[in-house]
Amino acid sequence: MYEKLLKYIEKINQWRKVRISNSNFLIIAAAVVGILGGIASSVLKELTHQVASFLENDLHWEYKYYLYFFFPLIGIFLTVFYIHTFIRRTKFKHGIAPILYNISHNSSKVDFHNIYSQVITSALTVGLGGSAGLEAPAVSSGAAIGSNIGRFFGLNYRETSLLLACGGAAGISGAFNSPVAGMIFAIEVILPEFSIPVMIPLLIASAFSTVVSQLIYTEPLFVLVTGDWVMHAFGYYIALGILVGIYSVYFSRLNTYLSRVFGKIKNKYNRVLIGGITLGIMIALIPALYGEGYITIQKLLDGKFESLLANSFFSKYQTISWAILLFGIFTVVGKSLASIITLGSGGNGGMFGPSMVVGGLLGFVFAFGLNQTGMVHLNVTHFIIAGMAASLSGVMHAPLTGIFLAAEITGGYAMMVPLMMVSAISYFINKGILKYSIYTKILAEQGNLVTLENKDHNVLRRIKLKYLLEKDFVILSPDDTPHSRSFDIVHTSRNIFPVVNQEGELTGIIYSDQLLELLVSENAEDHSRPIKDIAHPPDRVINVDTNMSEVMQIMDSMDTRILPVISRDNQYLGFVTKNSIFTKYRHILKRQGNEIL
Repeated sequence: MYEKLLKYIEKINQWRKVRISNSNFLIIAAAVVGILGGIASSVLKELTHQVASFLENDLHWEYKYYLYFFFPLIGIFLTVFYIHTFIRRTKFKHGIAPILYNISHNSSKVDFHNIYSQVITSALTVGLGGSAGLEAPAVSSGAAIGSNIGRFFGLNYRETSLLLACGGAAGISGAFNSPVAGMIFAIEVILPEFSIPVMIPLLIASAFSTVVSQLIYTEPLFVLVTGDWVMHAFGYYIALGILVGIYSVYFSRLNTYLSRVFGKIKNKYNRVLIGGITLGIMIALIPALYGEGYITIQKLLDGKFESLLANSFFSKYQTISWAILLFGIFTVVGKSLASIITLGSGGNGGMFGPSMVVGGLLGFVFAFGLNQTGMVHLNVTHFIIAGMAASLSGVMHAPLTGIFLAAEITGGYAMMVPLMMVSAISYFINKGILKYSIYTKILAEQGNLVTLENKDHNVLRRIKLKYLLEKDFVILSPDDTPHSRSFDIVHTSRNIFPVVNQEGELTGIIYSDQLLELLVSENAEDHSRPIKDIAHPPDRVINVDTNMSEVMQIMDSMDTRILPVISRDNQYLGFVTKNSIFTKYRHILKRQGNEIL
């Protein structure tokens, strides 16, 4: 059955190669990826909101609100249980970082199960109150669609990576109904090295995804905002950019710290219990932390500031301005903690949405707080939008995505100048303090991040020493003599000979000119001298696990083009040469297709 399927796929590929040019096929494939990515993101939104709506509106029980303490715990538990039960062959990973890793280290291969498993698990986590976003799972699902379509049709690495990026763009476009932001996100985050040709497939995928999303899920994320910004507020936008930039650094560092704390808890169900109970307590105190947080932002955009305290233990203070402001500050910090705890304890979601919500809350606190002084009157709605853009720019190191996403989802195109200003300031502050974004930090710590700044180093890291071993050397034993091995010495094309004892250990090396000099010597004793008396220890021996970047540094420092290689238990394996390294290096660059990636 499997062989028949492979033959059928091969026939399809042969037909499309004859009938459709490669460039046209990529356009068609991008459209298909966009449609499927739009369906996936729409299903994810619909499923999540159906779960949340059922708990809020359809579940009728006198004490149901007491269950809100346990709902996040239940959601995270079901997520972990699903992963443990149904995903066994591979390790389930959430977020954008695994996608970047697969592009640079796994030939852009994303496991097929991510198409549906990301949707199911994130719907369980967020629908039941987990304080995370749906955008990263939507991107992961779309990327899996693009990757598997590319592999299905036997596309090369460059083309598969492009379709993977189209899927990621479709995920953002479908989640926010924002085609331009989806395309820019793919360029800034997924394909940081790009050229003009990639924009057409990305635009097509984003556009189709948006159309499909609007057909399936018609409810807008935010009600559109109108009105122009005023010039006298320009200085305050600069101050907001600085504030959000500094907070984005704190948010990123907090994410790193708490992720490590939860990582030290080895039992996954203990992580679920600790994280779920903590999250339940936080939501009980600050109800705005429940779920994505977009409903809270929309109410603030509508001017319903008292909604922050609604349904909380402090609801009786809704009419007091200082209480609203103080509770807004608590909500900013609480949302930061809650989103990290949700993911650290085993839930599935992303930091995209929470970072945007945190930014919007910061914008609200900033403008609302200044307005209470009576010294200035700022448009709170505008500052909420600016805060969202600034936070995305700083946390993700993606300023263009922050600008266009904030403008598209709120209709705030009239605010392009303030959005550009706050996004640029926040980005430069975060980038200046933290070299890596919240997505790339973990990859950098693992040594798996491919960056533009040091492409040579990163390409070399992908080359494994064990695959470049050259073994066609004549091996001499310590008790051999030049005369006894004269035939092998004369007829080899190599000019270096490893000396290996009976235990397989490298005891020395000797060069052909030394041996030939002894063979032609008029002194008969030279012909029968033991090799162990002639050979000398190698200047440097390389372990087979040494990374290639270090190998090249050693070669350069020693001014040599060849080095002996041994195993972990000191067994001789062969030699590595600069020529073989350079050949592999050129092969990787060619396979990546640098003209696009």
